[in-house]
Amino acid sequence: MRSIDDLDVRGRRVLVRVDFNVPLEQDAEGRTVVADDTRIVAALETIEELRRRGARLVLVSHLGRPEGRREERLSMAPVAARLGELTEAGVSLAPAVVGEEVRALTQGLRDGEILLLENVRFEQGEQRNDPQLARALAELADVYVDDAFGVAHRAHASTEGVAHLLPSAAGRLLERELRTLTGILENPAQPLVAIIGGAKVADKIAVIDRFFDLADVLLIGGAMCFPFLRAQGHATGASLCSARDTAHARRALAHSEEHRHSEEHTLKGAGRQAQGRGSARIALPVDLVIGKRLSEDAEHRVLDGVEVPDGWMGLDIGPLTAARYSEEVERAGTVFWNGPMGAFELEPFAAGTRAVAEAVARANGLTVVGGGDSAAALRRFGLEHAVDHLSTGGGATLELVEGRTLAGVQALDGAGVAR
Repeated sequence: MRSIDDLDVRGRRVLVRVDFNVPLEQDAEGRTVVADDTRIVAALETIEELRRRGARLVLVSHLGRPEGRREERLSMAPVAARLGELTEAGVSLAPAVVGEEVRALTQGLRDGEILLLENVRFEQGEQRNDPQLARALAELADVYVDDAFGVAHRAHASTEGVAHLLPSAAGRLLERELRTLTGILENPAQPLVAIIGGAKVADKIAVIDRFFDLADVLLIGGAMCFPFLRAQGHATGASLCSARDTAHARRALAHSEEHRHSEEHTLKGAGRQAQGRGSARIALPVDLVIGKRLSEDAEHRVLDGVEVPDGWMGLDIGPLTAARYSEEVERAGTVFWNGPMGAFELEPFAAGTRAVAEAVARANGLTVVGGGDSAAALRRFGLEHAVDHLSTGGGATLELVEGRTLAGVQALDGAGVAR
């Protein structure tokens, strides 16, 4: 896969696929502004390097889910304004994604200037990877750079289709994401601790399976701990816990138990270093914070144990569990965290996620955090700069960890044509 080091960009139009799918809000004067510019900041390294090298930048991104029709509330205008503030460069906003007027604007760009196209998902052909839209995008530039890891798993016109039509390469953000995530899968510093939270086991069972083969310990939290606890025979009350998720959890526990017994017989108590990989220990909560409902003012209490009474729901890991998980994290050579430990957005149920986030921030080993909710938790607790790598991907991170091929990345592997 080529990087921007392999491209001659001086005086050339460079179509850069970025991920500017950022939250918006209304300011005190009623204007729509960017609420969180993390993803814009993440793309600045590539943007500024290309500008310094004399590229004429044409940026393309999606924002929200307009479903192939123009929605003014999802215009890229606030993004263009914020990007202009961050780069101190003139950033123009195109009136559309493609077309004669847009092509004329790209042809009028000078070295170092930036044109941001309108929301690419205003075009119906984007998400179905329409070849006609891909060709229209390719006509706007001389080379293509993909720096949008967050959508690298999507085979869309702006992420996959256009890469086959222009000399193409990965931007710095995409390179860094791939290098870091691949590194923890192929050659992590030991021990490798994976913290997996969130809502549904079914959504992350492939990730759990992958880390079962790679990690030393899997720390399970969030709502997905309840299918595991139910599979062990514990009462889960009104906690989120489907039959499908419980079946997945039961299989994972059986897999873990089978490997544990096998190791006891073959290694006769040897340490983890001698054991090697292939049999991560699954750690589950030993206490919980439960509530009557998912609400800031809900009646709640710490449950000594994991037997959730009828009419109550588990909404966070308990303090003893948080302490044990934190100890595992602080001893780790590599930490991968995806998914909160509870309903951290509500203060009564935030302590478990906060404790784990603080442990990740303190850890001496390599710390990698993926997923929007985990990133949001770090920002809530002011710890987003205290980890080694905060991935910009959600689904892309999970698919890469699962071992799946990312369509946008595959398209860059020797892709592009001479022009």
